[in-house]
Amino acid sequence: MKTRNSILCAVALLLLSLNHSARAQQAVTFPSGDGTGQGLLYLPQGAGPHPALIVIHEWWGMTDWIKQEAAHYAANGYVTLAVDLYRGKVATDADMAHELMRGLPQDQGVRDLTSAVAFLSQRKEVDKNRIGAVGWCMGGGYAFQLAVAAPNLKAVAVNYGAPPTDKTALASIHAAVIGNFGALDRGITPDAVHAFETAMQSLGKTVDDKIYPDAGHAFENPTNATGYKPADAADALGRVDKFFAQTLHP
Repeated sequence: MKTRNSILCAVALLLLSLNHSARAQQAVTFPSGDGTGQGLLYLPQGAGPHPALIVIHEWWGMTDWIKQEAAHYAANGYVTLAVDLYRGKVATDADMAHELMRGLPQDQGVRDLTSAVAFLSQRKEVDKNRIGAVGWCMGGGYAFQLAVAAPNLKAVAVNYGAPPTDKTALASIHAAVIGNFGALDRGITPDAVHAFETAMQSLGKTVDDKIYPDAGHAFENPTNATGYKPADAADALGRVDKFFAQTLHP
């Protein structure tokens, strides 16, 4: 498995190096209710069947960093589908990101993601019994919602996404869950993380949360000029790599 040391490099160089070990991205569409979902598909080397991952973007949309992360997972042996919940729109500032997030109906977002799981399950390169999801920020919250809506998922990684609190919803989660959070995050507090973890454990669910004491929201994103924490990001993303290797690889 590739290390996460390269996270300190420029995004362009990361994309270049990862593309040597993963096939070029493919724009794909798939049925989603009465509409059409879309995303970028990355295929690993070899015929498979491979484990698969749904990658869920932040409130910014399908940025270069999200594409980099998707390419990373494909390079490590996963069929990876980065779902574009905004269907082509990418925010250029926080105000636009806020409007795009508010304009995304939650049921549409969850439907696109569950439809993406079905799309992957039908592909010959994919082992349908080894599908997981990973998300950041808004995408982390949607990763939680996908875990509830798609109980066939095997593993879900959440990076500073809002956890569900309803025990009935939590009871529907059958995937192993790992979470990375910042203690200085004013939106998703350590108390909320602890409450989620306690509730999951009371239901006998597998969960592994880590709170980074000096990190705030979006600390893993290298384009976050004021809040990026390189050491914490490398540790958190490395934890996710190891988690998927343990839960999705045979």
